[in-house]
Amino acid sequence: MANTLSVQQISATPTPAPNQRRLDQVAKLVDVSRCIGCKGCEVACKEWNDLPPEETHNFGSYQSHQDLSADTWMLMRFNEVEVDGDLRWLILKDQCMHCQEPGCLMACPAPGAIVQYANGIVDFNQDACIGCGYCITGCPFDIPRLSQRNGRVYKCNLCVDRVSNGLEPACAKTCPTGAIQFGSLDDMVQVGTGQVERLHDRGFRNAALYNPEGVGGTHVLYVLPHGDQVEAYGLPANPTVGGSLQVWKGLLKRIGGLLMGFSVVGTVLHYLAFGPHWAEAEERKEEDGS
Repeated sequence: MANTLSVQQISATPTPAPNQRRLDQVAKLVDVSRCIGCKGCEVACKEWNDLPPEETHNFGSYQSHQDLSADTWMLMRFNEVEVDGDLRWLILKDQCMHCQEPGCLMACPAPGAIVQYANGIVDFNQDACIGCGYCITGCPFDIPRLSQRNGRVYKCNLCVDRVSNGLEPACAKTCPTGAIQFGSLDDMVQVGTGQVERLHDRGFRNAALYNPEGVGGTHVLYVLPHGDQVEAYGLPANPTVGGSLQVWKGLLKRIGGLLMGFSVVGTVLHYLAFGPHWAEAEERKEEDGS
């Protein structure tokens, strides 16, 4: 099913992607109200992507790891907060949000290191990564992680290999409570909106669907029972791709174009002034040596 991997955007490449097709965009819906924190999705992510285990230690939380890493692409976060006078765990399945307007891709200076497919998935190509870390700075969700092993950056790719073959992501496949659903973006928004309404009927008056407009919307959506405490879940309330990033990228492109032009002109002038003489000198050396 190669059509699902039609490219929409490529990092450091201003020209439109070739052979772009209009396709249904996909999304993953995480209904926090149904999550039991079993971490089965973490295990499925590790197994499917052949990610090595990492040593863990007790740091006073039910979390398996303190943070994401180059070898841990998704993490069940347990945030202990006070809600209506009671202490509660606000659970969050933390991974790449696959933004419609991805700050990581906009910040990346390496051609082809980050790709956004027409179905909305944002994927990293580590073979083209130069390890600069600009994608980390450009992400408003603090997701990409730099590997100390090889100096390249990694994150969740929404199981693009499975999705491109008509399968759901490994985390959605393994979830025992149906808290993770996968389908078209429109369908997931509709399902999430319906679940928010049901939570309202159950007394969760602040329940909300998390799909921030500041990044053009995301392809990972959350149903949050306590939508008025977004930051307590560990999510930014109003994530945006900073205006400074846009200005910096535009300025960098202009400076890069000028430098490229100067280098081409300088190379031509150097060749015209010195190139033939160097060639003649080398020929004379060869004749004298012979």
